Amino acid sequence: MLNIPEIKIGVVAVSRDCFPESLSVNRRKALIDAYTSKYGAKDIYECPVCIVESEIQAMQAIADLKTAGCNALCVYLGNFGPEISETMLAQKFDGPVMFCAAAEEASDKLVGDRGDAFCGMLNASYNLKLRGVKAYIPEYPVGDAEDCADMIHGFVPIARAICGLKELKIISFGPRPKNFMACNAPIKQLFNLGVEIEENSELDLFEAFHKHAGDARIPAVVADMEKELGAGNKKPEILSKLAQYELTLLDWVEEHRESRKYVAIAGKCWPAFQTQFGFVPCYVNSRLTGRGIPVSCEVDIYGTLSEYIGACVSEDAVTLLDVNNTVPKDMYKNDIAGKFDYKLTDTFMGFHCGNTCSAKLCVPTMKNQMIMARALPEEVTNGTLEGDIVPGDITFFRLQSTADGHLYAYAAEGEVLPVATKSFGGIGVFAIKEMGRFYRHVLIEGGFPHHGAVAFGHFGRPIFEVFKYLGAEKIGYNQPAGVPYATENPF
Repeated sequence: MLNIPEIKIGVVAVSRDCFPESLSVNRRKALIDAYTSKYGAKDIYECPVCIVESEIQAMQAIADLKTAGCNALCVYLGNFGPEISETMLAQKFDGPVMFCAAAEEASDKLVGDRGDAFCGMLNASYNLKLRGVKAYIPEYPVGDAEDCADMIHGFVPIARAICGLKELKIISFGPRPKNFMACNAPIKQLFNLGVEIEENSELDLFEAFHKHAGDARIPAVVADMEKELGAGNKKPEILSKLAQYELTLLDWVEEHRESRKYVAIAGKCWPAFQTQFGFVPCYVNSRLTGRGIPVSCEVDIYGTLSEYIGACVSEDAVTLLDVNNTVPKDMYKNDIAGKFDYKLTDTFMGFHCGNTCSAKLCVPTMKNQMIMARALPEEVTNGTLEGDIVPGDITFFRLQSTADGHLYAYAAEGEVLPVATKSFGGIGVFAIKEMGRFYRHVLIEGGFPHHGAVAFGHFGRPIFEVFKYLGAEKIGYNQPAGVPYATENPF
């Protein structure tokens, strides 16, 4: 995937001066050996400069990590640990940080080689809060070398998302369409997250598009589109315009990223887009998103932010869908009941006009956008990519600023069922346990818009941790039956 960071985690062992330093040295070595034997050496670095016992050593370790190209940090408590210098290390490091600690190895080592890192982790967490330092701490952060190796590996997708957001610019074009206040949200939280935003007029984009007329690269892009679409290429007459538009967006990204490494786009797609550009941008949006450059529909800024998080975590294409329509009772009875362990209210259809990457559709087909064609000439609504979404595990999630500037989020794991939708657009029959309650007491009660990001796989744990790290005040999830929501009527 393009447009997402590669992570290199520096492991720095710390030691309290009244404990044997050799505990941290030997336990760090065992941890690194365990990690590299299971996961390889690509994304980990053992800081050899020193065992951090003091503030000066913390600064020496940071300098070494910078030289080694580390963009994430694991502070490893090989023994009780020095609460001041270890949390200063986290505070001064410019990137995401995690903490984990060593368990005791054996009953015959509980005198001279007892490390007490179980206790030290409490002081570390307290001092992190005193300093106001964010850090990822695993659910049970104390373990042997193999356990801690797994913890660090679990931190990689979280760190990838945090590093990506730190260097992200969202480029938007135009305000939301009329009667589309749902995706409106204050941009202040973007700056709180370290995300830059560049807001542009649709007219700016229109001008840039016309400047790309006759671009010498268009035939090559058309050929690539033809190869991707194959038999689904039902609108070949529109491909040159779509290629021109794709080149316009890609050039805009390169010319406007400036100081930022990574970019996402929030685009406008109606109502004037079709009549002026002469097509709909859905297919182009799907192609860029499939490469790791999310392009949200309807100028959904927090939608593309969410998509970008999902791309970083999953290292795969993501999509943005409406929580769109219910599954008819006859479809549920004929195709779901007795075959899958879901209630009718656990199911719904996720849909968008055609922005989902072709690799995530069963039979991707270039068509015209039916909803828009109801009010416009069909020839200006071509360019959407339709098909049923590939069955399999999914995570449905979103990070959102509320109207009054709070940061809320949700995540729920489920699946796309192998059930024909008998409908149009990029669409799938989704199933999430207790979706009906989640819909009412998280999505509706939390004031979330109808757009949700979709990652293709179960990534709830790292996405939830990313939301925690970013400081989301509320993180909703699909609570199991018998676990009531705060707003759920107990009667």
